[in-house]
Amino acid sequence: MTGWKRQQLANNFGLATVRRRTRAVLRMASFVGSYPWEWLPGDADEFFAHLRGVQNLAYNTVRAYQGDVKLFLDYAGDPAYDWNESCGRLFGTVFSQVVTDLNRSRHVQETAEASVRPFSVRELQEFFDLADLEPERVLRAGRRGALTAWRDAIAFKTLYAWGLRLNEMRHLIVADYSRNVRTPSFGEWGVLRVRMGKAMKGSPAKQRTVLTVFDWSVDMMDHWVRVGLPRFGLERATPLFPTETGQRLDPRNLRRKFHQLVNELGFAPGLDLHSFRRSYATNLQLELGMDVSFVQLQLGHEHASTTSIYTVASPDYRSRQLNRILTGTLERSGATLPRPDRKDPQ
Repeated sequence: MTGWKRQQLANNFGLATVRRRTRAVLRMASFVGSYPWEWLPGDADEFFAHLRGVQNLAYNTVRAYQGDVKLFLDYAGDPAYDWNESCGRLFGTVFSQVVTDLNRSRHVQETAEASVRPFSVRELQEFFDLADLEPERVLRAGRRGALTAWRDAIAFKTLYAWGLRLNEMRHLIVADYSRNVRTPSFGEWGVLRVRMGKAMKGSPAKQRTVLTVFDWSVDMMDHWVRVGLPRFGLERATPLFPTETGQRLDPRNLRRKFHQLVNELGFAPGLDLHSFRRSYATNLQLELGMDVSFVQLQLGHEHASTTSIYTVASPDYRSRQLNRILTGTLERSGATLPRPDRKDPQ
């Protein structure tokens, strides 16, 4: 296991990835009750079936376990290393690959999970309105936490306004924003440099540039940096959304606050913090009519097919588009739209 860790680090995999893969192999060893050089394909079948059928882990999670175990056995059985030679000499057996095409789930076309969804336009506005009201409610109740409630409200809006992932937002600093010569009215908030984007396997965090789209986000960020952020009283450089001690925002606390507000509003299930990013992609394409290639660059997706996963047309959008098409058809034919109160001539 130590040799495998070193091999992964030599391939520039992150420590978190190495630890996760190591835990996966050790978990299978604990479940099977034997050493990896004794494993058979049937042992893998039982382990993966247990994860999916008993532990009820998600499809992608089980597939990750399968990939981790396969990578370890590929490494252990590679002739470039002497692990198989040592196993044969010491134990009379060698490593064999137990994760094959027969028991490994296929990587099918990427699709969005049915259980998650973006906000509707109405839900998004109601959520932001309630988040803005939260600091006032804290003050009226005589409790501490009005400043953190304000910070959380701005953090929620930032996730949506620039289509960010949670970790990307947590690592923002004021210096990540700069001017965009194409939109001088946005001042210092025209461009956002995302430094901690989602990394590909074996690579450091991806960076990208996101152009500011919503004018209201400029006023929001300017007011927060001038009025809100200084109230934390932190002298040194801090994250854009710090804790009282100057640390980065705790994702667990933000998730807890998010679900508290969603439950109070009584929204239908399927919303999480990533729903802000889904809503951003959906609204840019369907509500504002922006090209998918532009949205792809904004989100930092390598393939347009990934961006299309986020695009879920709302019912009101489809109704407007249908009305637009029907109206244009009638106008070209010289007909007029019937009045809603007129009875059907038939």
